[in-house]
Amino acid sequence: MDFGLMGKVAVITGGSEGIGKASALRLCEEGADVAICARRPDILQKAADEIKAKTGKEVLAMPVDVCNEAQVQEFVQKTVDRFGGIDILVNNAGGSRAFPFLEASEETWREDIEIKLFGAIFCSKAVIPHMRQRGGGRIINMTTGGGKAPGQKSVPTSVSRAAGINLTKSMATEYAPENILVNTICLGLLKSMQHERRYEQQKKDRPDLTLDAWYEELGKRVPVGRVGEAEEVGDLVAFLSSNRAAFITGTSINIDGGACAVD
Repeated sequence: MDFGLMGKVAVITGGSEGIGKASALRLCEEGADVAICARRPDILQKAADEIKAKTGKEVLAMPVDVCNEAQVQEFVQKTVDRFGGIDILVNNAGGSRAFPFLEASEETWREDIEIKLFGAIFCSKAVIPHMRQRGGGRIINMTTGGGKAPGQKSVPTSVSRAAGINLTKSMATEYAPENILVNTICLGLLKSMQHERRYEQQKKDRPDLTLDAWYEELGKRVPVGRVGEAEEVGDLVAFLSSNRAAFITGTSINIDGGACAVD
């Protein structure tokens, strides 16, 4: 299926690994020009080089802390200078930090809310003027099903994700008349470097445990019986970025194998 993204320009935060990297690769495969950012320069450049090797597309890679609005503005301006505008924003920065309520420190709360909520706010504020110049755009916020139906011991991430879902709906109603469509993808259990780092911790006590066996164990929690692939999220990002999704805004789409109890 041709999503018609040739010549579109996408900005992806948290683009060095996992879902962000898979989304960048998928958009490049569709012909989009892509800029990615993350905080670790070496991992970020490696991702850009891998995407170029697979697609032939030059990827703009810039180390950015999305909690720093000045850095975000500089990154967006460099993207515009390089590619001529911005059509797509994927707010993907931030991992999962889940604790019992009384064990979550003030620092943990602040860091989580800053990167997930304020990061999305700063990036959206930076790109919307450029989307207006292009006659519209797409903003995709990565959240989780925990933002709709939080489990036990899930703060602060469930709270910051709930804020991201609310931000999505608020922005969608405001910017729909300008053809800037805003949606959120609510992630479930998906293969990622975050889970691979957890696997390495498990392996210390279980040296015979393989990564495939680890994912198989995790998959037992999911109704479809497996952990999702980052590439499956990339496919959804490409669809939501396309004109095929021109009547979809303000929507939260679960990609979790049926795990979330709330649509």
